Amino acid sequence: MKSLFAVVIIAATIFVVSARLPHPLSDEFIAKINRQATTWKAGRNFAPNVDMKYVTRLMGALPEPKKLAEHVHELEGVEIPENFDAREQWPDCPTIQEIRDQGSCGSCWAFGAVEAMSDRVCIHSKGNIHFRFSADDLVSCCWLCGAGCNGGFPGAAWHYWVRSGLVSGGTYDSHQGCRPYEIPPCEHHVNGSRPACNGDDNKTPKCVKECQDGYKVSYKQDRHFGKKAYSLRSDQKQIQTEIMTNGPVEGAFTVYADLLQYKSGVYKHVTGEALGGHAIRILGWGVENDTPYWLIANSWNSDWGDNGFFKILRGEDHCGIEGGITAGLPQDQY
Repeated sequence: MKSLFAVVIIAATIFVVSARLPHPLSDEFIAKINRQATTWKAGRNFAPNVDMKYVTRLMGALPEPKKLAEHVHELEGVEIPENFDAREQWPDCPTIQEIRDQGSCGSCWAFGAVEAMSDRVCIHSKGNIHFRFSADDLVSCCWLCGAGCNGGFPGAAWHYWVRSGLVSGGTYDSHQGCRPYEIPPCEHHVNGSRPACNGDDNKTPKCVKECQDGYKVSYKQDRHFGKKAYSLRSDQKQIQTEIMTNGPVEGAFTVYADLLQYKSGVYKHVTGEALGGHAIRILGWGVENDTPYWLIANSWNSDWGDNGFFKILRGEDHCGIEGGITAGLPQDQY
């Protein structure tokens, strides 16, 4: 009885603490962050009435059941600069500059993958090949990657690229490539032209192995394959060397409620509950006001954060950011 009483007291305490936290999309929560954060600033990214079901659904990176084989770089003689930005290193690769929108679908695992794959094909072709891999194709056709819009495994996405290949496809309504993204973006803000983010479940698109009408290449011919897929150890120098050598990587980490309101600076978690795992694309690093950071592209549209990008503390595996890195290499013809 005594132990049961203790459990009840602990549970009640957790409930009271949770009840005291302001709503994650409220002005009160933003003010609370800015009182506590020392390296970054919060501001409004989502309207206060955006359904939290929509927000939590964005976190679609599931824990990997088995990591890909680890690739280890020889670091002797490697000089790592204090700052590195893939956008500046490879200016002839436009995909590195782009921010996509996963819509109301837990497909971040696929977006982080196809974005980095697109970057890497361009980089390894010395800027000659601009091929935007289709998130729609990956989300809908990779049966072993997880549950589509209900979350997936980043490592499995890269393995699928090697095993089965992926076709091209741009953003929603772009009519670009073989299979453009089917799920529309929604309106984070109060006034805007997009439909409201109401938390309605978007079903995973069907795996249709055909290109859109008007695209002149067949689905089979449009598939581009990876040569190998791998993970990286939780070591910032290994990750930096990989990015410098081969291009942006996919990372996965735990999102806390305060990240929703990120606007500038180097993010460090200060308040709010964990919302789930999220996959993103890491394209560089640097130091800001003596705080080391990773430079990251998100997939929540360019009206979130710092034009769609954010920075997070580097070197301490903050929120697990260095413990879930996956990448791969395109075929040799690139």
